[in-house]
Amino acid sequence: MAERKVALATAAHPDDVEFMMAGTLALLGDAGYELHIFTIGNGNCGTATHTHEDIKRIRAGEGHDAASVIGATYHEGLVNDIEIFYEPELLRQVTAIVRRIQPTVVLTQSPQDYMEDHQNSARLTVSACFTRGMRNWITHPWVEPTLQDVFLYHCQPYGSVGPLREPIMPHMMVDVSSKIEIKEEMLRRHASQKDWLDVSQGKDAYLISMREGCEALGKLAPSPVPYGEGFRQHLHVGMSGEDGDPISDVLGDLVQRLEE
Repeated sequence: MAERKVALATAAHPDDVEFMMAGTLALLGDAGYELHIFTIGNGNCGTATHTHEDIKRIRAGEGHDAASVIGATYHEGLVNDIEIFYEPELLRQVTAIVRRIQPTVVLTQSPQDYMEDHQNSARLTVSACFTRGMRNWITHPWVEPTLQDVFLYHCQPYGSVGPLREPIMPHMMVDVSSKIEIKEEMLRRHASQKDWLDVSQGKDAYLISMREGCEALGKLAPSPVPYGEGFRQHLHVGMSGEDGDPISDVLGDLVQRLEE
């Protein structure tokens, strides 16, 4: 296992990490990991009332505020929502951030999900980790290549189904029951989303949805737990010299393997 203890969670939009990965990230923080959250999109479409510039500023502030709950550093979005495309310029910018952080554990979204932003964020994160050590892959801005081992995990898509309604089962389940209140507090810090979703979906719908999602995942564990977060681990080739599973190593009995 790599000596560095730096965990990075990436996602498309502010509050995506909080929904699907924040419990595991918080547990890694308890285990001594330096924590980072990076959203590739700036959240500009998450409003029915604010102007473009106002909502970008608001959601960046909420991202920093939510990350502070677990002592994480927040890295603000690079592009507008719905403009997260798998293309060279954005990949150069994402790679620059990955090189700067030098993570050893990366949590990111599922490559199959209901929204293109989520899928493209996963693809960009995978390629950024893969190209972190390639000197001739020029980042914008330029950041020196890094050669640390990286172990990458994909969280579950919303509802554990892909965009064609196909079921997607996790490889592993992390018991985040001890962090469910932390996840909820982090989500509450995204107040602009609460206000919007309270009107469109009912009061505290996004908080209820997060809890229900984690409860459903917890039931999938071989020994069910109250609240879980599921992950599939990316193949290590191109990411690390040897295979490994630092999340299982570090979190021990909080991790259960599912049949693969």
